[in-house]
Amino acid sequence: MFEDWITDDVKCVLLVEPNFPIPGKSRNHSNFLPIGLLKIASYLREKDIKIKLIRFEEPKEKIDYVQTTLDFDIKDEEDEFKPDLICVTSIFTYWSKYVKNAVQYYKYKFKDTPVLVGGIYASLMPDHCKKYTGCDEVILGTIAESEKLIPAYDLVDVDYQILHTTRGCIRKCGFCGTYIIEPKWLCKNSIKDEIVKKKLIFYDNNLLANEFIEDILDELIELKKERKITYVESQSGFDGRIMLKNPHLAKKLKDAGFKNPKIAWDHSVKQAPYIKKQIDLLVDAGFKEKEISIFMIYNYDLDYKEMEEKRVNCANWGVQITDCRFRPLDQTFDEYSPSKHKGQTEKDYHIHENWTDQEIRKFRRNIRRHNICMRHEVDFHSTLLERKKVPQEDAKKYREMNYEEVKKDLPDAWTPYKFHKAEEQDYFKINNYKEKL
Repeated sequence: MFEDWITDDVKCVLLVEPNFPIPGKSRNHSNFLPIGLLKIASYLREKDIKIKLIRFEEPKEKIDYVQTTLDFDIKDEEDEFKPDLICVTSIFTYWSKYVKNAVQYYKYKFKDTPVLVGGIYASLMPDHCKKYTGCDEVILGTIAESEKLIPAYDLVDVDYQILHTTRGCIRKCGFCGTYIIEPKWLCKNSIKDEIVKKKLIFYDNNLLANEFIEDILDELIELKKERKITYVESQSGFDGRIMLKNPHLAKKLKDAGFKNPKIAWDHSVKQAPYIKKQIDLLVDAGFKEKEISIFMIYNYDLDYKEMEEKRVNCANWGVQITDCRFRPLDQTFDEYSPSKHKGQTEKDYHIHENWTDQEIRKFRRNIRRHNICMRHEVDFHSTLLERKKVPQEDAKKYREMNYEEVKKDLPDAWTPYKFHKAEEQDYFKINNYKEKL
C-alpha cells in the first residue's frame, strides 16, 4: 500500500508525470491533468512532507540507463531537490514506454530512492508494470486518504477543478477497465463542500448512476444561482438508459449548467431510434443539437460500414461525434501515426480483425469533417476552403452554396449526410484545382 511507504524518514517526495505524447496546448487540459498526483500532493502536505511536481521531459542526450557510469552529468531543475520517495503516474497501457523511461531516468538519477508507479496502466497490468519499468512497487487503484482531500491545484495552471461523485461503474463494458481499477461502486451524496473553483469537470464514469444524483444536481443548480460556479461538464458520457427511465434528469442537467453533453452509442445501428429518443430528451431540456456529442468506439466489433451508417444518422440529427479508437486493455504500445497515409500494420498499432488500416484512417477523417459541419451548421466541408487555398472572392461564393452546387467546382467537397466508402479518394493535388482556375 502507498501509506506503508510514508515513514518518518520520508521528508521530500518527487511527483512525476511522464512525457506522454500530449500536445502542448492540452498539457493542462481537463482530459490529461495528473489529478492523482495532485491528490497525493495534498495528502503529503498534511504530513508536512515537502513535494515537487515534475512534468517530465526526457534529456535530449541519449542515456543508457543500464550503464553504471555516464559520459556527462545530468543537471536539471530537480538537482536541488533530493527526494526520499518518487511517485510516477501512468495513464493508458499503450503509453507504457513513457512510464518506463521516467522510472529508469529517476532510478539512475537517485539510485537509492524508491520509485513507485500508480495510475491506470499500473492498476490494469501490475505485473507487467513492475517488470517492464523496473519500479520498486506498483500502487493499485486509488489512495483512500488522498481521495478525501482537495487536490493541490496550485501546482498546475488551471482555472477548473476535477470532481468525482462516484467510483467504479455499474456497467462492465468489454472495452473499459473501470470495473477492474475501481471494483467497488461508491457514491457521494454531496459535493458542495469540495467546490473551490467556478469551473467543474466531473470524472465520473457513470455520473447519472449515482443514487444521490438528484441531490448532487440540486446542489449544482443552487451554486449556479449563487454564481459560485459558471461552467460544468462531464468528461464521460451520460448513461442514456438511466436518462430514459428518469427523463426529468435532462432538464436538471441543463439547469445545473452542464455544457456539451455526451451520450454513448456503443452498439449496432439498429439502436438508432433509441439513441434519437435520448437526444430528444436533451434537446427538449434546452440543449442545442450541435452541442450534443455521441460517443462512438471504432476499430472494434462493428465494422466500418456499420459505423459509417451510424455516423450518417448522427449527421441527420445534427449532433457531433466523440470518437474513440479501440485499443485492448492489455495493449502496451501504440505507434499509430495519422500522417502516414501509406498505411501501417498491426505491428505499429492495434487493428481489429473487422477493420483495416485504411478504414480506420478514413473513419477518423470522416468524423473530423462531420464535426466541423455540425458546429458550423453547413452541409459540406472542403480542405481547400479550410486552408485558404481558394481565392477569397470564390471562397465567399462557395460558402453560400450547398453541397450539390459546390461539388461541381470544389474537387474535395465532402458532405456528412452521405455514406462514404473507405476506398473513396481523400487526397488530391491542389495544383489540379489551380490549373482548373
